Amino acid sequence: MSCSLCETRKEKRYCPALHARICAACCGTHRELILDCPSECSYLKQARGYDRFRPELFEDERWFAHVQVEEDLLDAHPVLLQDLLESITQSALANSSLRDRDVIDALTALVRSFETRAHSGLHYEPTRPSLAQQAVIQDLREVIADYDEEGREIGDTHLRDSDALKALVFVLRLALDRSSGRPLSRGFLDFLRTEFKKDGSNTQTRIVLP
Repeated sequence: MSCSLCETRKEKRYCPALHARICAACCGTHRELILDCPSECSYLKQARGYDRFRPELFEDERWFAHVQVEEDLLDAHPVLLQDLLESITQSALANSSLRDRDVIDALTALVRSFETRAHSGLHYEPTRPSLAQQAVIQDLREVIADYDEEGREIGDTHLRDSDALKALVFVLRLALDRSSGRPLSRGFLDFLRTEFKKDGSNTQTRIVLP
């Protein structure tokens, strides 16, 4: 039997995205590009293990290499980081069409907004073409505002825009690191689902600085 995609090479594996058998070359070439691979696909899981280190990320402007995220960020604001990540997790659970690319674009826009605030005090509101991205941005803004308000209620100092910026850059770098970078990738979102319970309650984070 020939591959259902190329119709040239011999089929080698079952593709749950196509519900058909394809060759290994087509699986690797078209994975998360034209194939909307389900998270439980064993070949997808195996590929994610190989794709973990991507040096080109450090040259990506979305990495915001000029923003210094200190090693003690997790100790300084663990609740804020967990709340930001859980908010993204809940967004993905509520919207099955959400992809890593949507979250990364939303985070990039929000980082630029907070970078402007941290440096000039001006409030820059990013506009995104996607309603899904707008929803992610709004939810993350509310998380930051709620964290700041709750902190002041118990006597903590006001959350600095520079600290919020670093927290957002941390989450963005984590998203870039965990995503394959392909248009249909859900690697980052699937990673978050393993870190947070489906009922929305926080687990003890094992996330490390990317």
